[in-house]
Amino acid sequence: APVLISILLGASFSRYQVEESVEHLLAPTHSLAKIERNLVDSLFPVNRSKHRLYSDLQTPGRYGRVIITSFRKANMLDQHHTDLILKLHSAVTRIQVQRPGFNYTFAHICILNNDKTCIVDDIVHVLEELKAARSSNRTNFAITYPITHLKDGREVYNGHQLGGVTVHSKDRVKSAEAIQLTYYLQAINSLNDLVAEKWESIFCDTVELFQKSNRKVKMYPFTSSSLKEDFQKTSRVSERYLITSLVLVVTLAILCCSMQDCVRSKPWLGLLGLLTVTLATLTAAGIINLTGGKYNSTFLGIPFVMLGHGLYGTFEMLSSWRKTREDQHVKERTAAVFADSMLSFSLTTAMYLVTFGIGASPFTNIEAARIFCCNSCIAIFFNYLYVLSFYGSSLVFTGYIENNYQHSIFCRKVPKPEVLQEKPAWYRFLLTAKFSEDTADSEETSTYESHLLVWFLKRYYCDWITNTYVKPFVVLFYLVYISFALMGYLQVSEGSDLSNIVATATRTIEYTTAQQKYFSNYSPVIGFYIYESIEYWNTSVQEDVLEYTKGFVRISWFESYLNYLRKLNISTGLPKKNFTDLLRNSFLKTPQFAHFSEDIIFSKKYNNEVDVVASRMFLVAKTMETKREELYDLLETLRKLSLTSKVKFIVFNPSFVYMDRYASSVGAPLQNSCISALFLLFFSAFLVADSLINVWLTLTVASVEFGVIGFMTLWKVELDCISVLCLIYGINYTIDNCAPLLSTFVLGKEFTRTKWVKNALEVHGVAILQSYLCYIVGLIPLAAVPSNLTRTLFRCLFLIALVTFFHCFAILPVILTFLPPSKKKRKEKKNPENREEIECVEMVDMDSTRVVDQITTV
Repeated sequence: APVLISILLGASFSRYQVEESVEHLLAPTHSLAKIERNLVDSLFPVNRSKHRLYSDLQTPGRYGRVIITSFRKANMLDQHHTDLILKLHSAVTRIQVQRPGFNYTFAHICILNNDKTCIVDDIVHVLEELKAARSSNRTNFAITYPITHLKDGREVYNGHQLGGVTVHSKDRVKSAEAIQLTYYLQAINSLNDLVAEKWESIFCDTVELFQKSNRKVKMYPFTSSSLKEDFQKTSRVSERYLITSLVLVVTLAILCCSMQDCVRSKPWLGLLGLLTVTLATLTAAGIINLTGGKYNSTFLGIPFVMLGHGLYGTFEMLSSWRKTREDQHVKERTAAVFADSMLSFSLTTAMYLVTFGIGASPFTNIEAARIFCCNSCIAIFFNYLYVLSFYGSSLVFTGYIENNYQHSIFCRKVPKPEVLQEKPAWYRFLLTAKFSEDTADSEETSTYESHLLVWFLKRYYCDWITNTYVKPFVVLFYLVYISFALMGYLQVSEGSDLSNIVATATRTIEYTTAQQKYFSNYSPVIGFYIYESIEYWNTSVQEDVLEYTKGFVRISWFESYLNYLRKLNISTGLPKKNFTDLLRNSFLKTPQFAHFSEDIIFSKKYNNEVDVVASRMFLVAKTMETKREELYDLLETLRKLSLTSKVKFIVFNPSFVYMDRYASSVGAPLQNSCISALFLLFFSAFLVADSLINVWLTLTVASVEFGVIGFMTLWKVELDCISVLCLIYGINYTIDNCAPLLSTFVLGKEFTRTKWVKNALEVHGVAILQSYLCYIVGLIPLAAVPSNLTRTLFRCLFLIALVTFFHCFAILPVILTFLPPSKKKRKEKKNPENREEIECVEMVDMDSTRVVDQITTV
């Protein structure tokens, strides 16, 4: 049934879709910045400010950008490079997009100015004027930074168009190491958007072709589609690495289940365990496709979530099989396996469903995290059902093969030892098996001890880790672990940089690196929007408004027109009507403020009276290399000012959509999952046999999560969407591996703590070790994938597996030997007068399968 269901649902991949919107996935769903963007769009629906500022003041839209720099740090303003840049600009404007019946050029799809000409960056006009000055041998032309003046009298900002600038006195530019050009496109309808998208692709090809013919300069193209393409590129570059990972896991899983004894070896169960996980993942993917879900690169983590949980469950069942008596019937052995292992597997599966279910709830504000948790829940649920059905059936089949003394691989009947003696050496090696008739009663339970991992744990490791001389070193090592984890924990940073989720060898990474290197002096342009009708003609109101923008490098036309009025010796304390008439009739006619009408909204009232209902200014903050952190602090500061100011205003930039409340949004799934896990552990304490199990489990989970957060910070992994999802998984992975150990130890009676620590390791250590080895081998190829997303995924999952393994095989075995529960208090007193007499009657069925029926009398 699981195979048929997976095939049927897997056929839905014909409806396979990829999520196109990165903002939908990674920006907080409930964001104040999105509400502010809607308000800005309603106030200023036409966004033509791009001709003055390198900015995306309202929406990124469609655009193409290129940074031009030199390998030798040459001056990009010299004659050679100026001509080269203008030549590139000419090539870009001549790009054609062929559509049926018409060829679109940049002039057809560009954003238009009031005079119906394409808006281009003012740095192009600066370079044209510089070239003209050189042609006429004029030496008085000077470029100032970050604000310069054109010959038409306009004052323009070049802080984001000139990079690596060296200045003389009075801000005169001596040289610039980089120049950035931006070309904005219209996307007002579906056809226009399709043409613009095609234009962006040709734009990148044109720049790269231009680069090949001019080897001395380096160009970094970037478009509005680059982030989306590079985010999904991770899936494509990961394909062969994931195939390598699958081959390695299959190989090691088969080896971990194999023994020299060809009858008791279970190589097919290792392969079938992976097949069980694969079928469950395929079923979940089919359900997502059928329900209209879309694929994104974060789904690469789901197979590893399934691998950790599913393989441990199958290996635990196989470990329980080894503990059953060989002389029992297959049904009885299978029943014993389910009774022994499926209770803990059911509880850990419930924990997965609760923690990931909370992450999939509407409480999660990051859509990528919510979708990931939802898909993980579905996959975990079907994995549980398939382990019960598909893997359980596989275990029954291999059980019959073992009982019939058939070869574990070829299913051929293994001949008796006396028959094997007549065969060649290689034949005897392949068919080596221990028959029950050849085993003494004292050795009846040791038939599986020839397994390498069982033999290693029982004969060597258990005695070594509980040795009196080893324990102090383990405790000391744990203190070192806590110290380094604390050091990293205090340095945790939030990773809201979108370049952390794309493939490495991409335009996004190259462009972002160049931008941070050459253009990090100033923050992105921030729109300062006043959305109420205030007394602009009042001097005190003007001073209040300007006071809120104090401390910024102001690209403020509001301040400019005030200064302009002062130069004309006109009082700013004019009556309302005179002030608005001055703006409309005199002020707006000057060349310097030809497009000022975009920044002030007028509305007519009765008697032709004009009122100013909204206005905006443009602010640029002076920043350092840690630009993103400073910009986030700036956003929070301006938000607080907007709540306390006398003037109603908002601040907005498209990057705020990703940054707004990112810290609380990205941490919420982890916080909610931790709370739900702790609540479930507390609640189940009243249901389990001993509440100390949950106490120890809670402390272990806290220790593991604390260590993983600390060490991932030291390994330069930030707290972003991917790392938080890994931490949620880490809670469950720790419970998966540690719960059986702790349960066996706490519930053990008689003997000593050391004895029960050894017993717990012998019973569950092999399954933990097998799943750990397969998991690590599967993760290793992920480290080689050229992607920041998979880099984060690998580092977090590797740390989770390593720290959990360290707790299972070192910390817990040592600490539990001298901390509660005490075994002496739990030792039951025996009365020598009360003894149990057990009479065993052996019954043999027709197939010669021995069944023991025990009749007990006291």
